[in-house]
Order: sequence, then structure tokens, then C-alpha cells
Amino acid sequence: MSADTTTPAKVPPPRQAPPPRTLGAPRRKRTARGTGIPWLLLAPCLLILALVMGYPLVRLVTLSFQSFGQSQLWGFKPAEWVGFDNFSGILGDSEFWGVVVRTIVFAAGSVIFTMVAGMALALLQQRVSGWMKTLINIVLVASWGMPVIVATTVFKWLFDTDYGVFNAVLSKLPGVDMVGHNWFASGPQGLLVIMLLVVWGAVPFVVITLSAGLTQVPQELEEAARLDGAGAWGVFRYVTLPILKPIIVMLTTLSVIWDMGVFPQVFVMRGGHPESDFQLLSTYSYDRAFVVNDYGQGSAIALVTVVLLLGVVAVYMRQMLQIGEVE
Repeated sequence: MSADTTTPAKVPPPRQAPPPRTLGAPRRKRTARGTGIPWLLLAPCLLILALVMGYPLVRLVTLSFQSFGQSQLWGFKPAEWVGFDNFSGILGDSEFWGVVVRTIVFAAGSVIFTMVAGMALALLQQRVSGWMKTLINIVLVASWGMPVIVATTVFKWLFDTDYGVFNAVLSKLPGVDMVGHNWFASGPQGLLVIMLLVVWGAVPFVVITLSAGLTQVPQELEEAARLDGAGAWGVFRYVTLPILKPIIVMLTTLSVIWDMGVFPQVFVMRGGHPESDFQLLSTYSYDRAFVVNDYGQGSAIALVTVVLLLGVVAVYMRQMLQIGEVE
């Protein structure tokens, strides 16, 4: 056999990748520009908020440290700085603390009823037909869009002493006689009616938001939980509830803020003159400012309410940060 005298083909050496370009400076420029664009887009909204809410808030803080009444309002006397006298006056008043406790109980009851009813209706919507779900959404949006004054008038008629539909329906039950019953004869019963009014107006927003959140719950996780032997409560507790936790925290915080500041429902339901058993922080601050004409003390009460609500917001932010860290 003759030897192979063919010249082997030369294999070119592998090409080296070009050194990476230095992208440090352009990247910093894009980062700086990208950081400034959101603030530029938010600038008009922040400016409007500063103009609309900035002056009232500054004025509220200023009045809370002044002795300001009718004489100062009409310019007959200059406002007198009294330091923390307005705060010490309300914090040392047992009536104020009674109003604070009543407001907290009222807000807590309203939030609990709102969240429970909203979650129940949202879960119910997942199990009804399409046309029924559409009908429920139409009713929810209609009730949500109803003005507060109209809704309050309707509830006043429903719970009227002489012509109330609610009393007539309850009187149909065996052994129940509610004809002529006055729901507003006592503070607890009257506030319960107002609480139902607040819950009725707040439930649609909660239902619509939770229904949107339920669409994001993976069906595979629910089916896996059922295969592992979990019942309906187990699936809801260990699968649905953890996924909805951020939405529930947000809705609960917003509900607390709204229910702590309830004003028109109480004011209109009691004909513009809420009795002492019906006073909440919002109406109590209004009465001190515009009925007693002590604007300094009314502003101090409003400022204390703002501080309480800021505490709720702080708890909300802490919860959201913890949820973000877990994720």
C-alpha cells in the first residue's frame, strides 16, 4: 500500500471574541434619565395635590395651636397662640375618649362586615353562571354609584319607626313585634343601622377587587390541594387566602381609613345634629369647630384623627414590605 501523500487541510485557529466594550458611562446616563422620567410624569399630579391639600393641611396644623373663634374669624381679634392647650384640653376630656372608642369600634365592625360579605360574594361569583355574574356586577356597580345622600335617605325610610319596611318584615316572624320600634332611640342600635349603610356602600368595591384577584389564583394549585384531601375550607385557607393576602391587606387598610372618616352617613341620618351617642371623630370635630365655634379645638381633634390614620398607613406599609420580602 502506498503512503498517503495528500497535504492535510489547515484548520484556522479559533477566532477570539472581541473584548467587551465599556458600557459604564452610557448605562449610568440611562439610569439617571430613567430615574428622572417617573418623577417628571408624576410632577403635575404632585403639584395639584400640593395646591389642593397643602394649604388646608398647613392651616389645620396652624389652627390647632391657636385660640380661634368667631371673633378671630371675622377679624375683630387676632389669633392667639396657645401652644398645646387645645390638645391637652381634648386629651383630658372623657367625652373625647368616649368618641375615640366609639369610632374605633364602629370602624372595626364596618371593616369586618365589609370584608366578610365582600369575600363571600366574590367567592359566590366564581360559582354562578355567566349571565348571573353579569347581573350581580350590574347591581354592585349601581349600588356603588348611588350618591351617599340618596342611599342614606333610602335607609332612613327602610328603618323608619312608623313606615319602615324592615320593621314590617321582622314583624312577620313568629313571636316578633317590631311595629313602631325606633332604631335610633339608643346609640348602639342607631350606629348599627349606620354601619349597615356604610357596609352596603363599601361592599361593591371589595367584591369587584377580590373577584379580579380570584381570577389570578392558579386552578392547578386548587386541584392539587383537593387531590391531597383538602376540603373547601382547606383550599381557601391554604391556597386562595395566601395569594389574595396583598389585596386583602390593601382593601382592609383602605376600609379602615374610609370608615374612620365616616361623616355624611351620620350627619344626614341624624338630620344634621348627631346626638352625643352618635358622635364619631369626624362629626365631633365638626361640632367643636362649627357648632361650638371653637375652631382651634376642632382642628386639634382633626389632627389627632390624621395621626391615628397615619398609624394605620404605617401598619399597611409594614405589611406590604414584609409581603415583598417573602416574595
